[in-house]
Amino acid sequence: MTKTKDYKEGNQKLGDDYSLDSVPRHKRNMGWLSITNITFGIATAIFYFQMGSVMALKFGAVNAIISAVYAIIVAGILGTFIAHLSAKSGMNVNLLSRGGGFGYIGASLTSFIYATNFIMYCALEGLILVTAVHEFFPSIPKWALILFFGTIVIPLNWFGIKQLDKLQKWSLPLFFLFLLAAIIMAAMKPSSFDGIFWTYMPEGVHVGGTALLLCIGMQHGIMGLTPLLASDYSRFLKPKDHKIGIFAIGFIPQIFCFGVMGGLGIWFGVRLGEPNPGVYIVLLLGIWGALFTVLTQVRINVTNIYSGSLSLSNFFENIFKFTPGRRFWVIVTGVSAIILMLMNIVDYLEAVMTFQGVFLLAWASILVTDATIVKKLLKIGPVYYEARQENLHKWNPVGVWSLVISSVLGTIAASGFMGTFLQSTAAFFASVLAAILTVIIAIFTKGKFYIKKEADDINKQENIA
Repeated sequence: MTKTKDYKEGNQKLGDDYSLDSVPRHKRNMGWLSITNITFGIATAIFYFQMGSVMALKFGAVNAIISAVYAIIVAGILGTFIAHLSAKSGMNVNLLSRGGGFGYIGASLTSFIYATNFIMYCALEGLILVTAVHEFFPSIPKWALILFFGTIVIPLNWFGIKQLDKLQKWSLPLFFLFLLAAIIMAAMKPSSFDGIFWTYMPEGVHVGGTALLLCIGMQHGIMGLTPLLASDYSRFLKPKDHKIGIFAIGFIPQIFCFGVMGGLGIWFGVRLGEPNPGVYIVLLLGIWGALFTVLTQVRINVTNIYSGSLSLSNFFENIFKFTPGRRFWVIVTGVSAIILMLMNIVDYLEAVMTFQGVFLLAWASILVTDATIVKKLLKIGPVYYEARQENLHKWNPVGVWSLVISSVLGTIAASGFMGTFLQSTAAFFASVLAAILTVIIAIFTKGKFYIKKEADDINKQENIA
């Protein structure tokens, strides 16, 4: 038995959830309801309240609602495609990228940036939690709350996806109970706005135009995350649940996070005249509001830690051949998030989210374009996904150059150097550019950088996309 095989089998026994290899077909044994339930960890984040409230109060409720519908459609379509690729191949996006246009070193770079994304969001969600608890217990120093809440999500990730499924199932009824109580309490309070909430429009702001584009730009900052995140869990989907499962995993979380949570954020923000849910949830429910915030933020941060640990595992295995196991990276991810919270990452939020939105949507666009147009329509490259380094080139210019060029130009556009329209739609611009470049470069290179050595074993048959 080889060293690599020993390592993989050891990781699987320890519950490392196939962080460095595809999930074999006989291990894809989770129903679509269980996996959709896990994805609700991110869909129920209070961050979506804050997005809805801020957009409504700054740019008008109608513009915020239109942007939410746009986000559901675009993120839902991307999520469904990526869930399909993941469920068929047993791979998450880190592994899919290896054989899907990036090569194993090229894919490791996306893994690292992806990991920093989850660490950043973990820190952001943690700060919302800390703010809410500190609002009710001002005598406790914020740094102490950061250390406490940043640490408790680490053991909650110790046993992998099965543990996450149990945690989300147990906590979801409590979440809905608290949410219903918050809605009732808000409805009982006199509204700060006299009209119907969806008619709220700040002075000098109109429906459409710049205000709508700015709302869409804010949605882009998070839209790329949820479709890519689904791949970490949909790879465990039972083959018999494939058809219904990919649509459920692709669309239900998007409908809930952008539609339900974002819509409630619009309503809360307009009715209460306050954009920060860390403040208004506590004002509505008192100590129960603080507990509600704790519940929701722990739910999302365990998924952030899980996905971040998988991405770091891939990066360090590819680049440095360092394979201490996923649990080691759970600790690293958690500690890194704590450090960012102590540094108050929220001060740099706008710049970070701008780049993340551009990068993530471009990456998702490349994976979908490679699978649907390059591999299926143009018949360029293999129809299966290979993740083993010995069978792959280090770099594939199809994905690498498409991502680099689209991300750089998208970031320049987001910085305002290409006009107001592209500044507000930079992530969408980057994703369209990435798709076009993927096709052009694939045709130019004739697919010769996808596979170095053809697979001839069961792994090839299991990973047909």
